[in-house]
Amino acid sequence: MSHWDVIVLGAGASGLMCSATAAYQGKSVLVIDHAPKAAAKIRISGGGKCNFTNLDVSPANFICQNVHFVKSALSRYPSSAFIELVERHGLAYETRELGKLFCAERASDLIQILRTECDWAGVEFRLNTEIESVAFENGGYRLKTSQGFVTATKLVVATGALSFPKLKASGIGYRIAKQFGLNVLNTSPGLVPLSFEGKWQARFSELSGLSMDVKVTANGHAFQEAILFTHKGLSGPGILQASNYWQLGEAIEVNLLPTESVLDVLKKLKQSGQSLPKWLNQFWPKRFTQVWLEAFPMETTLSNVTDETIENYAYQLTHWKLYPSNTAGYSKAEVTLGGVDTDEVSSKTFETSKQPGLYFIGEVLDVTGHLGGFNFQWAWASGVACGLSV
Repeated sequence: MSHWDVIVLGAGASGLMCSATAAYQGKSVLVIDHAPKAAAKIRISGGGKCNFTNLDVSPANFICQNVHFVKSALSRYPSSAFIELVERHGLAYETRELGKLFCAERASDLIQILRTECDWAGVEFRLNTEIESVAFENGGYRLKTSQGFVTATKLVVATGALSFPKLKASGIGYRIAKQFGLNVLNTSPGLVPLSFEGKWQARFSELSGLSMDVKVTANGHAFQEAILFTHKGLSGPGILQASNYWQLGEAIEVNLLPTESVLDVLKKLKQSGQSLPKWLNQFWPKRFTQVWLEAFPMETTLSNVTDETIENYAYQLTHWKLYPSNTAGYSKAEVTLGGVDTDEVSSKTFETSKQPGLYFIGEVLDVTGHLGGFNFQWAWASGVACGLSV
């Protein structure tokens, strides 16, 4: 039976970062993953180009029951540190809207950098390997795997979460946490499209493929980004962001003209006699204008419309309430909300308070970033902090 200083469960973003960091500190490190290849989620994220971080990262970009938990790791390993790493390896990348950084060519270039760092540091891998049981014995960890038994002084759980089940995502990290008496908060799909039923589902299906720049608000959190109409409902960055805050049975609110002073413009249209649909078509796809005016009939010209009606029109255009029937589920979710309670884990070392030598990092924790590279930055930062401490 082989023994290691550190075993890392999970060959995803946080696991690879932690492994390389720990091995550079002189530790013997073994990475175990049930998937046949490392970092499958990196490979498919961002349309195959991976939005690997953001130029402007702050704790405000994260959802966590303990709002202070993310501060230490993010401040010690900022996005500039990861950018420096990939630049050192010559990764070509591009900066997009709102500070998002993407690989210029393909996400596999980024995976190659992480694997190279692990190779240089002397990390060993056992992929395609199932974890059958984990036990704490004689002050260390004994793991029964499909490839036999291994032991380690310290165990890092970097198993990711429930999103992307087609990539063999599983809840093993939560099961290990519960086995050692840690609290696991309820999980749900995050950064996920929203589904609708009835007339709005039919209308959205008719508009499928169209996108619009709007402002979406859910539970008091507003995001001014594009939405995309789909056969089942709504997607796109604005909806994915809002989905992290939306609760079943509640409404989302959409401002369809977030850059305009709508009431003032409608009053001017009344005076000029200009066509309302023509004005709307400057901002909206014509098909959406048509569907909108069928759902909410408005006078084509506003010359004979009362001021009160104009106020109602303006309100409807900027406070459109919609009631999703559900999310599109884990199969379409980019992340998982909830997870291992951060009150059980040190924000500096990521070691659990109840169980010596057991660490949790990345998405398995109750930390969820906004869309835009923030979840990957959390993976890098938590991985480095843990790698330095083990």
